[in-house]
Amino acid sequence: MHFCTISTHDHAYKVFALCESLRLVNPAFTLHALFVDKLPDSSPFAQLKLYPLEALNEAGLGADIIEKYTSTSDKLRWSLKPVFLKKLLVSQSLYAVIYLDNDLCFFEDYTFLFELLNTHTFLLTPHHYERSPYHQQNMLEANFRVGLYNAGFVGANKEAIQTLDWWASCCLYRCEKNALRGTFDDQKYLDLIPIIDEKAHIVRHLGCNLAEWNEAVLSRTMREGKVFINDVFPVVFIHFNQTTIRAIIQGRDALLKPYFENYVQFLKKYKPALQEENLYHSPALIDYIKYSIWRVATRFGF
Repeated sequence: MHFCTISTHDHAYKVFALCESLRLVNPAFTLHALFVDKLPDSSPFAQLKLYPLEALNEAGLGADIIEKYTSTSDKLRWSLKPVFLKKLLVSQSLYAVIYLDNDLCFFEDYTFLFELLNTHTFLLTPHHYERSPYHQQNMLEANFRVGLYNAGFVGANKEAIQTLDWWASCCLYRCEKNALRGTFDDQKYLDLIPIIDEKAHIVRHLGCNLAEWNEAVLSRTMREGKVFINDVFPVVFIHFNQTTIRAIIQGRDALLKPYFENYVQFLKKYKPALQEENLYHSPALIDYIKYSIWRVATRFGF
């Protein structure tokens, strides 16, 4: 079972935490980690393989994306997802690879995801934003502004090479949040994949990719000391981005707090001086302001 992620050096501790969570659930995996700036000095896990940016700087889409976005770390990392997936599938002759954002953390067995890739070419997880036209209509509309699927998790097998090339070409064309153009970085393009690739699959296990944005639709309940989603699905993995962490700390998603506490312990193992509040504040003021403006616009339908 092969996973991959893309990171910067200053977030290497998140890659290590992700790897540890995978290892504790099931040690029979490899995590391939591409760093777009500087490689960590070493890998703390036998299952973790480190790659420099130069590994993708070959003729073709990888080189073009690197040239276009080399000065913008976020756009570079986002746009290289399909390139890195293809690189691993082709150059290492792997059958299937799952991409993970480095702020994901696993808590239950993930083997079924690779079993899905035995019969499906591409895996997608929906955002599960609010869907009602009568309640929080702005979040219904967010499905169409932000995208139906979350790009923090995608899976592909060797039959999806053309789909990956198409996605990479779209990212090269334009990787930006632009409501007028209908784009949202690398993510909004995923809406077309079930149309482009008839063997693409939407993951229906609701314990996958839990986050602040799906709390209203995917209810969390406690039964016999364990959290279940919509009373059926155990928590497989959580997307601990800034808004998810803030919702947990502020008590709006309280049942996920024990999972967050476990995640923090993973992080502090590799960054002992880490302060929890730093996990939901952007390190750069201008980025935080831009992000806050986008969140307000999303909430109120602009």
